[in-house]
Amino acid sequence: MQFEPRSAAPHFDVITIGAGFAGLHMLHTARSMGLSVRVYEAADDVGGVWYWNRYPGARCDVESLQYSYSFDNDLEQEWVWTERYAAQPEILRYIEHVAHRFDLRRDICFRSRVKQASYSESRQRWEVETESGDRATCRYLVMATGALSMPRLPDIPGMESFEGRIYHTGAWPHESVDFTGSRVGVIGTGSSGIQAIPQIARQAERLVVFQRTANYSVPAKNAPLEPEAERAFKAKYREYRALAREVGTVYEFSDKSAREVSDADRLREYERRWQRGGVNIVHAYNDLMRDKASNDTIAEFVRSKIREIVKDPETADSLTPKDHPLGTKRVCVDIGYYETFNRDNVALVDLKKTPITHVGPTGVQVGESWHELDALVCATGYDALTGALLAIDVRGRGGLQLRRKWADGPRTYLGLMTAGFPNLFVITGPGSPSVLVNVIVGIEHHVEWIAECIGWLRRHGHTTIEATRDAEDRWVQHVNAAAERTLYPMANSWFLGANIPGKPRVFMPYVAKIGVYRRECQEIADAGYVGFDIRPAQPGDSR
Repeated sequence: MQFEPRSAAPHFDVITIGAGFAGLHMLHTARSMGLSVRVYEAADDVGGVWYWNRYPGARCDVESLQYSYSFDNDLEQEWVWTERYAAQPEILRYIEHVAHRFDLRRDICFRSRVKQASYSESRQRWEVETESGDRATCRYLVMATGALSMPRLPDIPGMESFEGRIYHTGAWPHESVDFTGSRVGVIGTGSSGIQAIPQIARQAERLVVFQRTANYSVPAKNAPLEPEAERAFKAKYREYRALAREVGTVYEFSDKSAREVSDADRLREYERRWQRGGVNIVHAYNDLMRDKASNDTIAEFVRSKIREIVKDPETADSLTPKDHPLGTKRVCVDIGYYETFNRDNVALVDLKKTPITHVGPTGVQVGESWHELDALVCATGYDALTGALLAIDVRGRGGLQLRRKWADGPRTYLGLMTAGFPNLFVITGPGSPSVLVNVIVGIEHHVEWIAECIGWLRRHGHTTIEATRDAEDRWVQHVNAAAERTLYPMANSWFLGANIPGKPRVFMPYVAKIGVYRRECQEIADAGYVGFDIRPAQPGDSR
């Protein structure tokens, strides 16, 4: 769609920023309520992170039958998935199908990056402006900007001098990238690096992997999705969806402690789950994320698998995580990652032992070693949970900048709102389960809560809702206390913002099961939105 002339500032009930899974569901839901909606999206089309993440090997680590919307029965039955873990092109096709099926694109402004959103106290409206200068106002502003959508390049001296090709996994070109005959360096071995490295190794003449931190990875055991298995799962969709709203992602959960069973039984269980594939292995026992001794048993099992798979002992040792419990950083799911280091054309450089000195025009210097390269792939992750939000100049009451308010770390109430910013809602932001669950389950819950809140405000003649500082302080303490009861704080992870130089170290997701969190949110809503400052409409305000 096209913008109105610059002089016009059209008004909407809801403006949503982002057209990924969250933005599309918010658009569809708000429209079904009879609200006027506009969505701003920086990309050329829908998809969010799946529009940008086109690197080789990109796929979801949640099984495809779960990584989908549940709000429409016909939609979930008619779409046919082809693999156990869907690859990026298939996920993007699904999102495009949803946009087409519900005619969502007509309310989306593409190629429109929002640069500023300011709250007008006199008008009780948000004023939104894009980088091209187009403006609009709204009563309710919804940030669907994504938890993992702000790529970051590594801060390495000389990066700007490199004369070869530089790519970031989170901003991959749309045209095909051919590494045939090339000497390629990959910096980073988190989730995207672990997915991309086996694919690039098959094509490149030489691949050098620059590993900053060894991560635990488990095999996906991906395979084509058999039609009979899909039909059986879909026949029980309502049951599975209900369970997902309690646990986030449906796995095979155990009610036993790892300490309760014999060493032999425990090893058999880990092996069974390893062969089954996926993150399901982390749920083999119910105390793996709470008890260090229990966690040590699964961590050592995965370490033994690395030593078993990787033939060179020195390489295997470098690939073996030793500095954090398994699961306290995102557990990666791979297809042949460790096996890739047995290839003759692949070399691992352990930056813990010898850091990168600098990048030069034709390669990378590591200590005394020079690595000649034609291309660099930066699999260095994102400014998670807050990066995309703070990239926009968001200003609340009295011109308070969100960047300034969150200078010492994000502060929210329920992970949905932040004090000083009326009618500003955040989907799957800090202070919510967010990245610790199947994110679509988290998205659907937040969209439902926001929609019910807006409906309640309108029915009761209220104009604004805003988190109080006291409620926000209590929630931040609650989220921190929940994290401290687990092993998560033992890792220097992006959950804490540790991958961004200068970013405050605050554990950002809420570790409670999403069912617990949903009930907390619902109880607050049922009690008349306790912890929120709610104000009535001003005389003559019809919007």
